[in-house]
Amino acid sequence: MAGEAEDDIPESGAVFTFGKSKFADNIPSKFWLKNDIPLRIACGDEHTALITENGKLFLFGSNNWGQLGLGSKVTVNKPTCVKALKSEKVQLVACGRNHTLICTAQGKVYASGGNSEGQLGLGDCDERTSFKRLDFFDSQGPIKMLAAGSNISAALTVSGKLFMWGDNTEGQIGLGKESQVSSPQEVSVGRPISWVSCGYYHSALVTVDGALYTFGERDSGKLGLGTHQLPGHRVPQLVKSIKEPVTQVACGGGHTVALAEGSVYTFGLGQFGQLGHGTFIFESRVPRLVEHFKKGRACQVACGENHTAVITDGLLYTFGDGRHGKLGLGEENFTNQFKPTLCLRFLKYNVQGAMCGGCHMVVLARPRARGTGEVTLEDDDVTENFLEKPYVELLGNTVDSSTLQRSLSARVRRRERERSPDQFGTMFRTLPAMTPGNLLPPLTASSQTIPPRLAPPEVIHGKVLNGTYQHRNEESTHQGTYFICTAISVRSSEREESEEERETEEGEDEKEEEEKSSAEEVEESSEEENSEIEEEEEAEEQSEEKEEETEDEEEEEEKEEDEQSEEKEEETEDEEEAEEKEEEESEEKEEETEDEEEEEEGEEEEESEEKEAEAEDEEDQSEEEEDEEEKEDEEEEEEEKVVKKKRSAEVKRQSAKSATRSKLRLGVKGQAAGESEEFWDDVLPQYLNLK
Repeated sequence: MAGEAEDDIPESGAVFTFGKSKFADNIPSKFWLKNDIPLRIACGDEHTALITENGKLFLFGSNNWGQLGLGSKVTVNKPTCVKALKSEKVQLVACGRNHTLICTAQGKVYASGGNSEGQLGLGDCDERTSFKRLDFFDSQGPIKMLAAGSNISAALTVSGKLFMWGDNTEGQIGLGKESQVSSPQEVSVGRPISWVSCGYYHSALVTVDGALYTFGERDSGKLGLGTHQLPGHRVPQLVKSIKEPVTQVACGGGHTVALAEGSVYTFGLGQFGQLGHGTFIFESRVPRLVEHFKKGRACQVACGENHTAVITDGLLYTFGDGRHGKLGLGEENFTNQFKPTLCLRFLKYNVQGAMCGGCHMVVLARPRARGTGEVTLEDDDVTENFLEKPYVELLGNTVDSSTLQRSLSARVRRRERERSPDQFGTMFRTLPAMTPGNLLPPLTASSQTIPPRLAPPEVIHGKVLNGTYQHRNEESTHQGTYFICTAISVRSSEREESEEERETEEGEDEKEEEEKSSAEEVEESSEEENSEIEEEEEAEEQSEEKEEETEDEEEEEEKEEDEQSEEKEEETEDEEEAEEKEEEESEEKEEETEDEEEEEEGEEEEESEEKEAEAEDEEDQSEEEEDEEEKEDEEEEEEEKVVKKKRSAEVKRQSAKSATRSKLRLGVKGQAAGESEEFWDDVLPQYLNLK
């Protein structure tokens, strides 16, 4: 009966799993520890972590990247203690998409798993299958909180400092233009921080005075910011529309949930009902109050990829994507819930905590004290299981591929580029277009009865027809347009019947002709068989004779082979003796060669010494020759300089001579200008001497 506590569950409580938890897929299950008490839980995309009162760490689930820290990549279906950390007392844990963070009582931070974007904070991008220590936090003081998302990580200190690292392609770690950071970096908003949460591609933080900041991917309104704030989405932006002080925040795949003085605000994607507003809302770009929690009794919120959990006074409410039973509403209730729905199975329990993963939920609960009696429920505590109509029927022609394409989250786009090892392949195909060319003419009356129409296809959670949106855990199929398929099948069956009748008539005529021809062939074949039998008998006799001859030949060959083998053995013995003699001779020769080699080595050493001395002499001679050549070059250069000076003096003298001649020719001192050169050669010196 719903709400009854099982007698075998201890007072220390148990861990309940729902959905695809790997512990018990699609079936609600539970477990507890005999000698320890579970204190904290954390969920990643496909794995789960648990911390006990004694500080032990248990993990289970998918392990494709080594996120369980067990030293391997083998998936684990039951809680397994990390033996490598038995000497440490684990206090905090956070699970991302494919990695895990922990913090010990001594303030040591460890990380394990996928590291493609540096989300382990170890300064590189190499994945780890066992927990490795982050030395950075040894000098940062005690750690208050850890958070992890899709390839991002965060650590919050007691003093209010926030450090983040990993992928920043969408600004989800708030470090501005940086695209990737493989070591912790401080993110500051000018005041101490008290809470942090990491989604798939966006993050949120809360300050000590109750201010909410969001940053990262800005699509679908998951940041809850005004239009003028969206350009600055790569750094923390203040959400101004929530007036009450915020105490907690949780980030999902495409939506955000904020807890403010017991009230719950949601914003972002809501196509699965994860916003909890009671009706189908594709997205909400501003924070909206969830009416069910307006009385201020909520104390904890958690988000999965497309579902939400809220705890109030020890009761658990869930809403959103209900596939695989991850909402905890019963083994037969896998429908989407568009408003908060009470989990009746926990009426006799005090729910301590709830965490949501990619497609599962884990709840930590203890049985209520027997003296407390029944839980008193108010009118609005219990809500009917609510299933919205299929999205296409609800929105009619208003939904097209372009509208849904705009809603693709960064996570879906990333998975199209980088496929997960466990992701399902394509599960839909495009139906032919309903054009006149593809439709058959009207049907004529037929004796066949059309089978009854199948029930309408169930809601397609995730990818709508033609590939607009696909959830990674899609398991439903699409029927297509049934009446068109039926009409095509009936029409094709009528055509097939008429063709079969024609074929049968033609086949009968062909059979008669074949029977006649086969009779003639039988007679011919019988004659051929008789002749073949006679030929086979003759061939057998000949083969027997040949076998006898071959046997005689084989006996003779064996005798000859025996004789030849004996001769060969004798020859081999002689050869061995000769080889022994040759070996002795070779040994003697080796001794002689060794002596000769020693003599040659001595001669070579003497020759090498002589050559070295000659080389030294040649080097000295070459140096002397080089000095002589340098001197000769210098002398030649000096001679060339002297020659050049003489030539320049002669040139000057000739130019002066020609200048005076020209002057005299023009009638200097009244002399005639038309005399010959010989005249000037005689007169000029006299003239110069007179001057």
